[in-house]
Amino acid sequence: MFDVSTVWAHLCRVREKNPLVLNVTNNVVTNTTANALLALGASPAMTHAPDDAGELASLADAVVLNIGTPASSYIESMFKAGQAANAKGIPVVLDPVAAGATAYRREVVAELLKRVRLAAIRGNASEILYVAGEQGSSKGADSTNASEEALDAARALAERLGAVVCVSGARDVITDGRSVLAVDNGHPMMTKVTGLGCTATALVGAFTACAGGADDMGGRLPATTAAMAVMGLAGEVAAQDAPGPGTLQVRFLDSLYAMDEELIRSRLKLAAL
Repeated sequence: MFDVSTVWAHLCRVREKNPLVLNVTNNVVTNTTANALLALGASPAMTHAPDDAGELASLADAVVLNIGTPASSYIESMFKAGQAANAKGIPVVLDPVAAGATAYRREVVAELLKRVRLAAIRGNASEILYVAGEQGSSKGADSTNASEEALDAARALAERLGAVVCVSGARDVITDGRSVLAVDNGHPMMTKVTGLGCTATALVGAFTACAGGADDMGGRLPATTAAMAVMGLAGEVAAQDAPGPGTLQVRFLDSLYAMDEELIRSRLKLAAL
């Protein structure tokens, strides 16, 4: 059973373990991602250097790969970090930013799926539809599809890859190919802050790091769902009375840092589909 107690237990586990999360991520979001992981209770590590990535990955508790700004050195670093993590049983989480938008991104995603075993994927509906092999439309990193439109594709992708798939949006939908959970927390203003979607993927990495290892599918589904619940709750609280996205961005970090069981219990919106 997944409920408030499960979310709180996963958050406590992250705070107690302080997992090292290596991010090979895009150059737009490094600061936001690192600060969010620190506020959550995890430890961020960042690299874009191929000569550095494999060794750092072997020291980490989770690896997050994000193709948002796919310079060739970043992509080489992703392959090295992902493969090093696979060799040590460290979970790898992929954020396929604007996956179907260009031929180069399509090639990168195809190669990552071939060469790196993934524990989880988090993307918007258009990105997940593309990765699953169905038609998705996007404008840059933004989705033009609702999360529910990608549910069947997410189920099939999760089953094919043996990975948890999270489709984020106004409703976050998370599946392991069999069970489906949905989180309805968050706020529309979150979409006006660059990098909060990428930050959600980093949080999935932190929660997955504390969920029993790369091969524990049973642990990864609740961990990913708890990450998205905490993300949505933090954004929801941060947006309350905020005059604009600049204020929300700062308050978001404070909300992550201060989150407690009472807040989760009073505001969590969770459903099993």
